[in-house]
Amino acid sequence: MPSPSYPLRIGPTHRYLVDSKGLPFLIVGDSPQALVVNVSHTDADKFLADRAAKGFNTVWINLLCNTYTGGRSDGTTFDDIAPFSTPGDLANPNEAYFRRADTMIRLAAKYGLNVFLDPIETGGWLGVLLENGAEKDYAFGKWLGNRYKSFPNIIWFNGNDFQGYRDPTTNAAVFAVARGIRATDKRHLHTIQLDNYQYGSRASGSRDSPLWTPIVGLDAAYTYYPTYAQVLKEYNRPDHIPVFMVEANYESEHDYSGPETLRRQEYWTLLSGASGQLYGNKYTWQFIDDWKDHLDTTGVTELQYVTKLLADRPWFKLIPDQRHKLVTAGFGSFSSSGSVNDNDFVTTAKTPDGKLAIAYLPTGNTITVDLGRLKGRVKARWYDPTTGMYAVVQGSPFPNSRQRDFTPPSHNAAGDNDWVLVLTAA
Repeated sequence: MPSPSYPLRIGPTHRYLVDSKGLPFLIVGDSPQALVVNVSHTDADKFLADRAAKGFNTVWINLLCNTYTGGRSDGTTFDDIAPFSTPGDLANPNEAYFRRADTMIRLAAKYGLNVFLDPIETGGWLGVLLENGAEKDYAFGKWLGNRYKSFPNIIWFNGNDFQGYRDPTTNAAVFAVARGIRATDKRHLHTIQLDNYQYGSRASGSRDSPLWTPIVGLDAAYTYYPTYAQVLKEYNRPDHIPVFMVEANYESEHDYSGPETLRRQEYWTLLSGASGQLYGNKYTWQFIDDWKDHLDTTGVTELQYVTKLLADRPWFKLIPDQRHKLVTAGFGSFSSSGSVNDNDFVTTAKTPDGKLAIAYLPTGNTITVDLGRLKGRVKARWYDPTTGMYAVVQGSPFPNSRQRDFTPPSHNAAGDNDWVLVLTAA
């Protein structure tokens, strides 16, 4: 992918982001949330260089971190720099601390990385916001907006497991910071990660809170269940904006049972209309001991394969096959809950011109495809998501005149059953 030009903005169809030159931007993100407080300048430089080299173009960084996101209870850095001169007082930011944060954002820019910057993450700092009150929260937001308005590579990332958004007082406190930022920085987009436990379901989207609708320009889908369900919920909103997967199961955490868990999430997400996604790793989101030994993981390698498959094609034109007019049979069972690892749903997307269609088959079942939905003779190939290699389907190319069954090879190179069917028409 070409090096992007920042800042990012909403694209013409409101389905994806573009850079400042108008080029589509596929979010390929990592989640080093505790970078500011847990990593030295030298190690941060090496980490961000590594992520850029592995195809990432985005990182999620929390401006403030305490124990909730891998830091210390008082919010200090590993070398004892406090974020505020008076602990917990948003009116007294410590210049030395925020210079450290500035350095991290500039390092990301050095490697062409966009930063999802959380101004005051709510998992650990919500109590501080409530104690300071809305007026000081707003003033802190204005201070942040003024400080970072000249940094091109930022999207403001509000919230983080923000469970209190249904309470008007709590929601208003968090929103006050965002309003303050907007008062002095109208250059950058905003998003918010909500945490929705309604009906016992840990799934949410940024549009779940009406208060945030006027300010949010990027919809963050969040779920530990099959990712297509929440992405499609956001995609289908009548007032839609670009949706991305902000958090699903991390590598070595949550409901992770191996690299196939991540592959399912990633392909389901991108073939359901998302504008990208963030990857997470147990070791590197919080930078715990031996994190340096967990950079070159299978999850990172296989994320590069899905990125290459999409980025080399007009991914931003793909439309999800929600009514199963292309894949007409064998598409499995749609579910908005349950384990990612137990779900067999086939996600498919096609460009309006009928020249490209991609289907992800998580369990290797036979699917039936109506080739008449494509324009011209159809070249069919199997894409191995564990190697990034293709195998031409026997008999291809096919006439686009009837329905045809496609049965993937028995196992991919990793010994799993998931495959990607890539159909291109002349």
